[in-house]
Amino acid sequence: MSSKPVEPSAGRALTPGAIALMLMLCLSWGFNQIAVKLTLPDVPPMLQALIRSAGALPVMLLAGWLRGVKFFERDGSLGPGLLAGTLFGIEFVLIFSGLVFTSASRAAVFLYTAPFFVALGSYQFLGERLSMMQWGGLGLSFAGVALAIGVPQANVDAKVLLGDLLVVGGGALWGATTLIAKGTKLRNAAPEKALGYQVAVSIPILGCASLLFGEKITHMPSALSISLLAYQAIWVVGCTFVLWFALVKTYSPSKLSSFTFVTPLFGVVAAYFILHDTLTLAFGIAALLVIAGLYLVNKPDPKVVPDPNVPA
Repeated sequence: MSSKPVEPSAGRALTPGAIALMLMLCLSWGFNQIAVKLTLPDVPPMLQALIRSAGALPVMLLAGWLRGVKFFERDGSLGPGLLAGTLFGIEFVLIFSGLVFTSASRAAVFLYTAPFFVALGSYQFLGERLSMMQWGGLGLSFAGVALAIGVPQANVDAKVLLGDLLVVGGGALWGATTLIAKGTKLRNAAPEKALGYQVAVSIPILGCASLLFGEKITHMPSALSISLLAYQAIWVVGCTFVLWFALVKTYSPSKLSSFTFVTPLFGVVAAYFILHDTLTLAFGIAALLVIAGLYLVNKPDPKVVPDPNVPA
């Protein structure tokens, strides 16, 4: 148990610039779901994740080298970095394994239990306390995501529930890596180095999982699949994940994590434009619920007096 005193909303409040950046990240991650789906006919899921990590690693190393990041400097981040990398790799194994048993729509809902794990862990380990209003906001946003995707669904059996549980486990590990990045010496490492640990360690984990699942690429992937793999590796992992960890180092992890509820909504909109899925009135109501929830989570508490030692 943490010995830190519990303080309301530890970490900086989100600035308009941080909010805009988070929305851009969520938009990128929402389209990433479509990219994975479109690539599946050519490249199985575990192999996609493996190729994504292997392709992203040199991107981060190059970006860090240009910024003068000392990747091999002893700064106390090795232990938490290896732990975060292990969790990062297992996270995607659980998510993709869960997708074998449950639907993509249910997985999208249960993956976004991650903000709740971050909020609970932030209270326990980072000294960050959410008010009842902010907890209500998290619940409201989660309800909005569930409504947008259409959960609950009929004909749910034990296999589907197992898939749901595996995806929830992936969400929990996503939350755990966020807390490790914020609450350990990994926080002092450059974002490229912090994420570099995770991507590097995930490569052998995903490789072993791909072998275990017997995945193979049976034919030459199409030009579209290759371009979407490049999008996943270079932009999603190589760039947006680095930006995410840069934000986590500076701002409240609970408030940042709450914004990820927007990701599946962007995914639904992307599916409408790209895959010609339909948009419904329920989706519009769901979007309003998510927005209202985000407002409550990020609304300043008038009872809290700002700490003059914490920069605004």
